[in-house]
Amino acid sequence: MTADGLVTIAHRRGNTVDGLREALAAGVHLVECDVHAYRGRLEVRHLKSMGGLPWLWDKGELVHRRRHRHLELGELVEALGDDHRLMIDLKGLHPRLAPSVARLLREAAPDLGLTVCTKSWGMLEQFDMPVRRVLSAGSRRAVARLLARVSSRPVHGVSVRRSLLTPEVVDRLHGGTELVMTWPVDTPEALADARRLGVDAVISKDLGLLRGVLDGQRDLS
Repeated sequence: MTADGLVTIAHRRGNTVDGLREALAAGVHLVECDVHAYRGRLEVRHLKSMGGLPWLWDKGELVHRRRHRHLELGELVEALGDDHRLMIDLKGLHPRLAPSVARLLREAAPDLGLTVCTKSWGMLEQFDMPVRRVLSAGSRRAVARLLARVSSRPVHGVSVRRSLLTPEVVDRLHGGTELVMTWPVDTPEALADARRLGVDAVISKDLGLLRGVLDGQRDLS
């Protein structure tokens, strides 16, 4: 935990090599990337597939696959070098996603101790090398399951949508985890709310906001 209790996580900055390098140079504690399994590849992207159709989508966005730069996880890990500050968010339910990521890390980065996050917690059982496991929850039902899970089996970290948290829920989560992360924290008001909740880590798309948190921590040191 840092001087003022906040770990900084750059949301989606790891979805490009340039974004990864910029966030690492800024000094954030973790850089998040989104990984999907698609036709034998581990694609790093936030946009979702449309089944067998040649389109990728997100809220208000539709992109043809031919116009999208397909960064693969192996390229990103190579660009990371010997830095350990990468959080891989496993996206979707593809049965080969977790085994393929685990195999790549076993071959390319067996000793880095990277962080792996997912809403499908069973995927984390595929990792037999040192990784920091983070269970993610984005619904009230998932938070209830998460509270029951960490009370019986402590984990390295949890990541929970900010609107689902209260100080009481954060206190209960702290009983079974080292690190309570929350998202989205993209404005000063959201940052103030995260501090009020008592979380340990903030996940933000705003690198400037994270730089401000880091500057405040350096002032306290």
